[in-house]
Amino acid sequence: MSKVLLINGSSRQEGNTAVALAEVAGALEGHGIECETLWLGNKPVNDCIACGKCAELGGKCAIANDVVNELIEKAAGADGFVFGTPVYYAHPTGRIMCALDRAFYAGGKAFAHKPGAAVAVARRGGTTASFDVLNKYFTINQMPIVSSTYWNNAHGRTPGEAAQDAEGMQTMRNIAHNMAWLLQCIEAGRAAGIEAPKAERGAQTNYIR
Repeated sequence: MSKVLLINGSSRQEGNTAVALAEVAGALEGHGIECETLWLGNKPVNDCIACGKCAELGGKCAIANDVVNELIEKAAGADGFVFGTPVYYAHPTGRIMCALDRAFYAGGKAFAHKPGAAVAVARRGGTTASFDVLNKYFTINQMPIVSSTYWNNAHGRTPGEAAQDAEGMQTMRNIAHNMAWLLQCIEAGRAAGIEAPKAERGAQTNYIR
């Protein structure tokens, strides 16, 4: 059975981001896919300090006082991902960006070649900009991007209001259907002996300077 890890980057555990992710999870479970939601919490998450210690720790971050190493561990056991964020001034929360910066840098192998979808939730605007930022984590790590029938956005202001966004909820369900299909294709390919490609290395530069 495939497993999808959904990451809630909102400071509100039961806010509109949770509503959107729950809609995705419900549709995924309808396809027989196991789902787990990881809430990043409402405590501070450190940003990357460019210490380089993760190279010595075998895929773990040296900063061990927040949720990032738990995220890396759970990612290793997942087959796909949905990253959810509310919109703060037309960008994802600092919490999810700090967590993903460190998780992808220290534990990128846990995410590589696994499908990912980004979900952004806002009262009104800024969703497409936030959606674009989260998609970049997928493209830098060779991850297929799961799309829907519209941009992966939902709208709502007060907690729970996003459930009233009929088109947004339909978009969330279609993310799940496409994720399930892609996971099935990957599983079938693997059964047929098709493995993920090995990337060329050498010309890349470290993004931490």
